[in-house]
Amino acid sequence: MAKLYFHYSTMNAGKSTLLLQAAHNYRERGMETFLMTAQVDDRAGDGTIASRIGIGQRAATFTPETDMMAAVTARLEQGPVACAFVDEAQFLTKAQVWQLARVVDDIDVPVMCYGLRVDFRGELFPGSAALLALADEMREVRTICHCGKKATMVVRQDGEGRVVTEGEQVQIGGNETYVSLCRRHWREAVGDRG
Repeated sequence: MAKLYFHYSTMNAGKSTLLLQAAHNYRERGMETFLMTAQVDDRAGDGTIASRIGIGQRAATFTPETDMMAAVTARLEQGPVACAFVDEAQFLTKAQVWQLARVVDDIDVPVMCYGLRVDFRGELFPGSAALLALADEMREVRTICHCGKKATMVVRQDGEGRVVTEGEQVQIGGNETYVSLCRRHWREAVGDRG
């Protein structure tokens, strides 16, 4: 029975690595997969899911206008799909998460989504909020703060390493832009906004 999964964490926890490993495991057993990633995040190149440890895989891209049910259905016309994988799932819209739920419910294809839970302001991304509400199973991918505690938050830094507390929710970046922290150190970094 197919399920909708949400694997979430902060930056640099290894979400893309886990996605690529899971997709490889399917292919190694002769089962085809369908990989998708957000077009807005082209750090590894357009249509590429890549990990900081150096592995990568080509993928279809989605924008906020993409009908995810139609994308999976079109892929199924080329042959069976054992599992659909979505990287950068925080960039999905609420409607797209519902479309992925229909992929699971109506055409019985499991969907594994990987993404951030909260942004640099400590607020849920729309796609993550919808996944938290609709996913059949959720799994936290853990990483650590510089103090050794579990990191659950992320700060955004400018070019000089100063913490930024205002701005657009989406700004593509990696280690040069974002740092994962525990809640206590995040509060210290952003000036205890509670």
